[in-house]
Parts: sequence; C-alpha cells; structure tokens
Amino acid sequence: MNDTVLSLRGVTRTYDTATGGLTVLKGVDLDIRPGEVVGLIGPSGSGKSSLLHAAGLLERPTTGEVHIDGAVVGGLDERARTHIRLAKIGFVYQFHHLLPEFDALDNVALPLRIAGHGLKPARDRAADLLGRLGLGDRLNHQPSQLSGGERQRVAVARALANRPRLLLADEPTGNLDPATSQTVFEALRDLAHTTGVAALIATHNMELAGHMDRVFALKDGHLEQRAAESQEY
Repeated sequence: MNDTVLSLRGVTRTYDTATGGLTVLKGVDLDIRPGEVVGLIGPSGSGKSSLLHAAGLLERPTTGEVHIDGAVVGGLDERARTHIRLAKIGFVYQFHHLLPEFDALDNVALPLRIAGHGLKPARDRAADLLGRLGLGDRLNHQPSQLSGGERQRVAVARALANRPRLLLADEPTGNLDPATSQTVFEALRDLAHTTGVAALIATHNMELAGHMDRVFALKDGHLEQRAAESQEY
C-alpha cells in the first residue's frame, strides 16, 4: 500500500431515502499509484460522484477505509480531513468555478495564497502551470475573456497549484465540444504523468476513457476493471 497514493478498501455508501436505504457503492476496492491516470465510467446514478466524494474526504463512506499515502484518513475528524484536502487533494469539476473578478494568473495563485505562500512565489507557480497547459499568453485574461476549454485548463492548473498528491476530476470535459475535450484531457493527463500526481477521472466520454492508463466501471455498486479500449459500460 505504501506505493499507492489512494487506496480504497471495502468502501460502501448508503443514502437514506423516502423508500429506505439506497446503496450505491458495495465494497469498492481501488489503488492508484503516483503519476497514474485512472478513468471511472458508469451511467448516471451509478455512484461515480459518491466514490469521488469518499476518496476526496467530502463524504464519509458508510463502511470501509480510505487511505492516502498509506495513512487511514476516512475516520478523521472534520478539521483533519479539511487539512488533508487542502494539502494533498486537488479537485476539478464539470464547471470551472473560477472567480470572475480575478484573471487566470490570480485564480490559480489563490489556493497558494490561502495556504500562506507569498504573492510572488504564488504567481510564479501559477504562471509555470498555466504555461505548461498552453496558456502562457492568457495569464492576465479574466474568465469572461477565455474560451470554455481555456477556462477548464485554468481550473486544472488551480487544482494542481498546491502540488497535491491526488487529483479528482468529476466530468471535467462534460461541458466542452469533442475537440476541446480532447485538448483539455491531454493537458491534464500529460501534467499528471510529468508531475507524478495520481488522478481519478469520472467521465461519460468513452473516447477519452480509452486514453487513460486504466479504466474502471461502476455497475450495480461494484467496481470492475475494463480494457482501456472498451466503449461500453
């Protein structure tokens, strides 16, 4: 387990509903290593977001264990979980959630400033990441001045600003056209491989899933590994 960034063991998740308990995760086991990009596929309602929320310490699993860098973290109190999220986990969502009043540079620098870094080192780190994502000439553009794909690449840079060990992405290209989706995904994948961050990406895009290192499908609450080229749930 020490060579893994994220390890899930026997994770279940049951929600209370008006008609009783609804279990969407049933004993999920998963290991992700540094620099590995893992795809998570499945139909809507299959539990992809629940799995990401458990892995990202946003929700507590009903049963099971969550390990990050070999440490059991799922049962920690909220303050400790928040600290781990800030220090070790980056999140990318379907919508970029950039601050409209900040330019690209300061949107990416913001997490570093919150973590206590000075303005210059924070902006230097942000500029480096944005340059590696092909946005070196867009540093001083506000979100409204960027295309959808550019905004999403800024969101990827922001998620990686604090050098997290784990990157969790929930449909990060869901709002983009196919060509732009490919561009954003390739940028995210290449950065994961070069920086060593472990990435878990939930997607409905089967073409993108085929370019990930490994692909898992959620079906009836269980996680099944699929061949990367498989295009069916």
